[in-house]
Amino acid sequence: MAQGMRMPTTDDLVSMWHASGLKQKIIFTFLMIAAFRLGAQLPLFGVNNEAFRQIAQGNNIIGFLDLFSGGALGNVSIFALGIGPYITASIIIQLMSVIIPQLEKLQKEDGEAGRRKLAQYTRYFTCILAFFQSFVFMLYMKHLPTAIMPNVNHGMFFLSSVLVLTAGAVLVMWISELITERGIGNGGSLIIFVGILSGIPVYASRTAQMVANNGALQMGLMLLLAVFFITMIVIVIMQEAVRKVVIVNPKRQVGNKVYGGMNSFIPFKLNPGGVMPIIFAIAILLFPSTILSLVGQANISNPAVKAAILNLSHWLNPDGVLYYVIYFTLIVILTFFYASIMPNMQPKDIADNLKKYGSSIPGIKPGRPTAEALDKILSKTTFIGAIALGIIALVPSLMSYVTGIQTLMGIGSTSLIIMVGVALDLINQVKSHLLARNYESFLKQ
Repeated sequence: MAQGMRMPTTDDLVSMWHASGLKQKIIFTFLMIAAFRLGAQLPLFGVNNEAFRQIAQGNNIIGFLDLFSGGALGNVSIFALGIGPYITASIIIQLMSVIIPQLEKLQKEDGEAGRRKLAQYTRYFTCILAFFQSFVFMLYMKHLPTAIMPNVNHGMFFLSSVLVLTAGAVLVMWISELITERGIGNGGSLIIFVGILSGIPVYASRTAQMVANNGALQMGLMLLLAVFFITMIVIVIMQEAVRKVVIVNPKRQVGNKVYGGMNSFIPFKLNPGGVMPIIFAIAILLFPSTILSLVGQANISNPAVKAAILNLSHWLNPDGVLYYVIYFTLIVILTFFYASIMPNMQPKDIADNLKKYGSSIPGIKPGRPTAEALDKILSKTTFIGAIALGIIALVPSLMSYVTGIQTLMGIGSTSLIIMVGVALDLINQVKSHLLARNYESFLKQ
């Protein structure tokens, strides 16, 4: 099922750099990432960054959010919200497009114009979510007096910070869309990828200090790193694995020559959603966790209600049992959801196209029987991919608890899947660009 992969040689890299248009795309992507990293280091006026960073280290939710913002949240920078509002808005719009017929029509029937309109709705909703999240975050900051500089007008600080954080989230969304449109790779995934990479030195330093004088922990670290390495191999296999459905093509005679008649295949990916189910699951989970954590700090007079909120917040923490159960379930559901909305994974459309061109699957009648057969194949393939992705997402995190080394939780299973998935996507996009360039050169000869 898995396709072979080859490490790029020096000639491949030289060819890649000189490929028509690719050099400009790579340079543009690096410049946009540099702009994002610069914004992630620019703090909000009036914030005591050192005090907030110490508070954030003891808060699992803040620490987890900080990982995906590339340290921007820990620095309380203008990009503190990161790509989160944009991803959350994308999830909600995609879910609504399945429920609301008008949005479904825009996505499936109105072509490029419909997709542009959906993208515009996503941008509007991102602005609303960014404003709401920045408002909630500043309410949280009000409960941390040491995190705000003295002699700062709290009213003006609150208002200006909400507006700046909202504008920062919109700017990150714009950078993400520019990378997707004019650069290499998916902009949102790349921003998360860069954020994770930027945190690796910190996690490595903490782990080195932790295991420096403890032989048992050093052995545990070696075991954990081995699990990470095996997980990366399995992720690569999963990302590249496909189920090939053989297609018989009809023969066509043009003049004295006969064309076609050769068998081909339709490749269905084992993991059609790539890293998106993981990213979506995290965005969905962290939203109620953050709200519960903030509400738990409010002055609630009823002790029973306050205790219930604190207990639920504890269970939904990134280190809680319930968190991982819901996380696994969401990954499975979202993998199926993502497969259901992908244009190249619609059994009825594929069956209609095969019938239109006279092609067929061996032993299966064209039309409805073909659609039913494809639906069964896709259901089985997606189920295997969803369960495997959920297990991969849990194993390294569980091993962190078994070995007692939790300082590497930031680069655990979730981060590994995202990093490997984004890296593979970048490699595949570069290969596609090179193939297109070679094909154009062939046509010009």
